[in-house]
Amino acid sequence: MTGNLYRGQAGLPFSSTLRVYEPLEAFPEDQRPAIKAAGAQAVSRAAVENAELLASLGRITRAGGDPFPTGRTDLVRVTTAPAPDSGAAADGADAAAEPALLYCPSQLVLRAGLAANALMEGIHGPLAELLIPEEQRDRHQERIDLVKARDGSTRVHTRASTWGIPFSWFSLFMESDRKDVVEAAGRILTVRIWAPITDALERARFAVANLALAAPDLDMLDDLAQLTEWLELFHVNSMVELDYGAVADKVYPDESPLDIRLGIECLAEGDMTGAAAAYRRLASRWIPIRQLARAS
Repeated sequence: MTGNLYRGQAGLPFSSTLRVYEPLEAFPEDQRPAIKAAGAQAVSRAAVENAELLASLGRITRAGGDPFPTGRTDLVRVTTAPAPDSGAAADGADAAAEPALLYCPSQLVLRAGLAANALMEGIHGPLAELLIPEEQRDRHQERIDLVKARDGSTRVHTRASTWGIPFSWFSLFMESDRKDVVEAAGRILTVRIWAPITDALERARFAVANLALAAPDLDMLDDLAQLTEWLELFHVNSMVELDYGAVADKVYPDESPLDIRLGIECLAEGDMTGAAAAYRRLASRWIPIRQLARAS
């Protein structure tokens, strides 16, 4: 299954994701059974990734040309919360409790709508109609309206980026965070890094505070502010996951979280030389990846 995942991505744009996993109680009560059942059906993480990839490729070649997901099924990724600090169990209770499960629904209907809107912002007229005909956009808006009417206020748990990872995402993580390197056939399929959302928010706020003072015109400051507002929507016991995707095979081992932190600290201390050195390391690593988006 893992090998199929890598071969299925061959020739496709590098795609990386930032996900938030929440405890079951964070979801509306009427949604919990479906989320729990979908999570239980996920035999493995590779199976979920492969199913989502195959479904997306199937939509591209679907009869009628409608590229949008219908929402009839929605995959759910599952991870475990970090174990609590070991200590004496109260009243002799067993300290080795089962780890709590955290859930991240794919929410493909909502995310496809957001992606289409972002694409259409810079495209108008005949080209827009050719890429995504208005009839298809209207039909998908009806699906979005149904989801919002059913679920109420909906938090989108996933952010995606193609051809590179936004530098602001790296500010949420540190080298000591839990990490999973997925390999097969001599290649790195992906690297996933997790951080408790409380840690991720603390790091993001630190970066915002320091950049606001030292470099208020930096584009990354706006990105970090939006990222912080997004993370604040979720349950305090959530986990944040950075999933490199196939780009990991090009950049890992990757010290981008360290370089981002050092760059921000140098700016805060007025050390422009150190900040420039950190940026050069980031640029040498990621600009060649972003240039692939324009390669023929």
